[in-house]
Order: sequence, then structure tokens, then C-alpha cells
Amino acid sequence: MHFVKVLFVYLLIINFAGLTAMGMDKSRAKRHAWRIPEANLFLISFLGGSIGTWAGMYLFRHKTKHWRFVIGMPLICMVHAVTAVSLFYRLF
Repeated sequence: MHFVKVLFVYLLIINFAGLTAMGMDKSRAKRHAWRIPEANLFLISFLGGSIGTWAGMYLFRHKTKHWRFVIGMPLICMVHAVTAVSLFYRLF
């Protein structure tokens, strides 16, 4: 059960990072400042932050017209959900 607690804390942190990254990138876009590369946003999502980055897209209205994000973020999230359900059934 220690693993589950560590995983839960990791997912909270990475999803907060994804949400924050989307907010920061939107803010920087408005100011025409240095931007967070799209590859980094996808990396955060791929590493477990898909819910946070996907929520950040719509909370900050950022990248919602880019098909890679509109399709990619939910797709990554679905892969994570299927993986989580599969692991849950194998562990319990």
C-alpha cells in the first residue's frame, strides 16, 4: 500500500505541474514572452499529468484550437485511465 500512496502523491504533483504549465504558457503568450515548448507540455501529460494539462487547456482557454492538443490530451488521458483500471484490477 505504500506504493499506492507514493503514486497518489506523484500524480497530484505532476497534474498540478501540468495545470500550472498551461497557465504559465497562456500568460507568457499574452505577454509575447518566452513560451513553454509544446513538447514539454505533452511530456508532462505523458508522465501522468494528463488530467491537469487537459483541465488547464479549458480553464485557461489555451491550445483549444490546436488539433494536436484537442485530440492528444484526451487520448493520453484515456490511455492513463485504461492503465489505471487495469492495474487496479491486478492489484486488488
